[in-house]
This record gives sequence, C-alpha cells and structure tokens, in this order.
Amino acid sequence: MDRVFDFIIVGAGSAGCVLAERLSANGRHSVLVLEAGGSDRRFFIQMPLGYGKTFYDPSVNWMYAAEADPGLNGQRDYWPRGKVLGGSSSINAMVYIRGAHEDYESWEAAGNKGWGWDEVLRCYRAMEDTEAGGNEFRGEGGPLPVRCGPTDFHPLYLRFVEASGKAGLPLNEDFNGATQEGVGAYQYTTWNGQRMSAARAFLRPAMKRRNVRVATHAQVTKVLFEGWRATGVEYLHRGVRKTAVAGREVILAGGAINSAQLLQLSGIGPAKVLQAQGVEVRLENANVGAHLQDHVGLNYTYRMKVPTLNDELRPWWGKLRVGLRYVLSRGGPLSLSVNQGGGFFRSSPAHTRPNMQLYMQAFSTLIPKVGERPLLTPDPFSGFSLGLSNCRPSSRGFIEIQSADPLQHPRIVANAYSTEEDIAEMLEAVKFLRRIAAQKPLAEVIAEELRPGPACLSDEELIADIRQRSGTVYHPSCTCRMGPEPADSVVDPHLRVHGILNLRVCDASVFPSLIAGNTNAPAMMVGWRGAEIILSDNT
Repeated sequence: MDRVFDFIIVGAGSAGCVLAERLSANGRHSVLVLEAGGSDRRFFIQMPLGYGKTFYDPSVNWMYAAEADPGLNGQRDYWPRGKVLGGSSSINAMVYIRGAHEDYESWEAAGNKGWGWDEVLRCYRAMEDTEAGGNEFRGEGGPLPVRCGPTDFHPLYLRFVEASGKAGLPLNEDFNGATQEGVGAYQYTTWNGQRMSAARAFLRPAMKRRNVRVATHAQVTKVLFEGWRATGVEYLHRGVRKTAVAGREVILAGGAINSAQLLQLSGIGPAKVLQAQGVEVRLENANVGAHLQDHVGLNYTYRMKVPTLNDELRPWWGKLRVGLRYVLSRGGPLSLSVNQGGGFFRSSPAHTRPNMQLYMQAFSTLIPKVGERPLLTPDPFSGFSLGLSNCRPSSRGFIEIQSADPLQHPRIVANAYSTEEDIAEMLEAVKFLRRIAAQKPLAEVIAEELRPGPACLSDEELIADIRQRSGTVYHPSCTCRMGPEPADSVVDPHLRVHGILNLRVCDASVFPSLIAGNTNAPAMMVGWRGAEIILSDNT
C-alpha cells in the first residue's frame, strides 16, 4: 500500500461493516477494510431464502468443521461462516434478536463498564429503523431496517402461537422490547423482500466516501508490530503478498474463529500452542481462542395433515410460482427466513428467566440434498418442524491454530453438551416442545412425529437422540472475550488487546458471555458501540 490509513479493519462482517461506516462518517479518518471473501452482489445472497444455496458454497463460506465431539456422539459438526462482504450477515437466517436485558447487565457486572443495558440499548435504537416504529425500546430512522410483521407467514404460524399459549407461553409481540419471554413472530433484517446484511446497511453507504477503501479477496495473514505497538498488517491479495500501514489502529473484526486465529498467528495467545506450530510468542495470553461458547439445538419434525411450505417449494411448478411471485412482487416464501415464528421459554420453573429459544418452521428437510441445505427443495411430503436451542450453555470449547500457515483452518473444539447442566436443560426442553405439539391447534393437523418418533420416550432415549441429532445454531462467540484483567480476558472494556498498543478486537469474539438469542444483532451493536469508544479514544 502506498498510503497510510488511520484505521485498518480486518473483516467486513457484521461488526466490521458497522465499524467502517461509523469510523468514516465524520470524514476526518481514513479507513481500509480488508475482506478475505468477495462481493455480496449475488442473487442467492440478496434473496432471503436463498441462503440454502450459500450454506455449502466455498466462494462465500469458510465451511469450517469442528473436531469430532463426544457430546455429539463423536460427530464432526459443520460450522458455516460468511466469507464475503457482510460476513455471516450475508448468509444467515436474518433473525434479529438483541438478547435479554440481563445479559448486558452481567457484562457490566463482570467489570466491563459502558456495556450495560442502558448503553447498548442506546446503540440499538440508533442503529435501527424498526418497521413498527420507534418507542422507548425500539429505534426509528437508523441505517438498519428491521421488519416486524408476520405478513406472508404460513397459516401454521397461528396454530403454533395458539398451541404455545395453551402450553403456558404468552404472546410476545416484540422479543426486543420489554421482555423476551413468550412466543410470536420473529423480526428480520430484510427490506422490500431482500436481505439487509451489514454490507448493504452500513458498508455500501460508507464505500461512497472518499476516505474509505475496501479490498476484497484480501486475507490478512498476520498483524505487524514495532515492539509492543501494532503498526499494520500483512495480507494476501489474489495471491500477492502485501502490507498495509495503520496510522492509528489495527482493528480485528473477523469473528470468533478468525480473530482468535489471527491473534495466534501474530504471536498472541497460548504459548504452548504457538510454539508447537513454530510461531514466535510475542505475548502469552491463554485466553486467546479459549472460552468458546455457542448455542446448540435440534428440531422435532412432523408429517402434517395439511399443506406446508414443502408443498409449495418442492414441485417444479411450485418453484416456478413462488419464484415468479418473488421476482414480480418481492413477496412470498422466498422473501422470508426459514424461521417464521418462535420465542423464548423456561425449560422448568426453577429458571428465573428464559433459558431456551424456540423456532417454528412450516416445512421440513429430513432428506438431505448433496451440496445444498435443502431449503429450496424440502421433503416430498407435508412437513413441519419445531426447533429449540439453549440460550446460556455452560459448556466451553476452544479454537487454536493447527499450523503457521494462515490458509489452513484452525482447530475448533466445541465441547457441546460437555456439562450435565446443558443436557438436563435440553431434556426438559424437548419434553416441553412435545407439550406444545400436543395442544389441539397443532395436534389436530399433525399426522405423526417423524423425528425422533413416538417410540423415543424414556429419558435415556431422549438424551441419546439429543446427542445424535443436535448441532450448532451458528452463534460462536467469546474467544477474545472482554474483561478488565488479562488473567481471564483478551481485550479490555475499550476493546484494546491487553498488553498491546494500537490493536483492538471488535466483533462477537469479545462477548464476555453468550447472549440469549441470535448473535447477528449483538455483533452489529458491538461494531457501533466499539466505534464510539474508538473515536472517543482518538480525539
């Protein structure tokens, strides 16, 4: 690079896109964004349900795989992550959940001043343009559209809500409002029938500014230093090795996997791990890559007596009809997420707040399709799914480099269901899920339970099924977690890497603990709040 940029942002994902927009908005700072992937201008990225096509697409997806996991009966779980402008916000299910108020209060109580509920609420409200309008909890007029209404939802959504009510769950019209508990319609980051990724909402507007430069197909291989100060990065751009110089700061925003990997490749991390791979230890910190948290879940699947989205999306004529509807009106099933309804519940009265997330899907995908998540080609029968995932798992995993080669994927050890607490909660939860399905509004249209099936009854059988069929719900976090002390964290509450000058991490990896719900909204919030802090420190 010929010129020096004030800020170098590594990764154009959910947080990185927000950082680029906020750090460049005042016009006083130059920003370089380096993204390993390519452009997000692809039909199946912009069409909401098209993420079934990107699920196994190496041109936009890192396609990670975790190590064989004893908690999942020795299976290797598949971990898709976005490798494209917008990062995982360009290939995810678009559900917009902030997390519970208490989640952020616990962040601040752990010593992370400025990250309590009042502060993050202000950031969320500033980010949002909520379809339902602004109020004390929701924002209006911000750069990120949030769709709120159940328009075009399948009729089974209403049966799901009524059945959940009869099982004891109240209707909740806004999971991002006063409370999470209850069931209702999920909110999406879509606009006019198209995905509104972080790239579309934040990065594309920023790219129109003269002080912003974005380089795609640019994979950063290490951070460069002078003593204890980060000075820039080395990266591969279409096979050519280059360097970029930071006049002020280098900011890692690659997410829970890539940010931890890059720190380790740069000599910051567990000494034994780095030395084993021939990486010179610049600063030992055993927390880099540790404390990995992720939500884990599974679906219960039913054959239905009434038509579901399977009947619309499976046959060729159905594909043609919904495709024409989408092209002509940007409406119909292709304009939505797989998860239409859902909610949050307590798996037992002993819990003081919801510990489980619920998902309703008006179709099923038991029969796999090679190379594709079969959202656009579901099962050849009328299928319906109820899913759930844990909100605050106690299991912890880790990420570590397997080589000094930055192009080799790191080792991901998820340790799913490695605590008795996590299994006990999930056992309670699947029993409650069956209670919902047994209520008349759903029970009268269910022909049979296909997975796990009515023969799976005992606790032992249910636990065996949980371990066999569960998997990630794609929310890895906490591998560069924030905290006031380097003894148990990687960055301080200002997101500065402990012991290093001019180097920060700003993405979901800095979560002190996993929030209850989907992590895309919190990752964008971290970008927004992080930019405020960075600008304040660079006045």
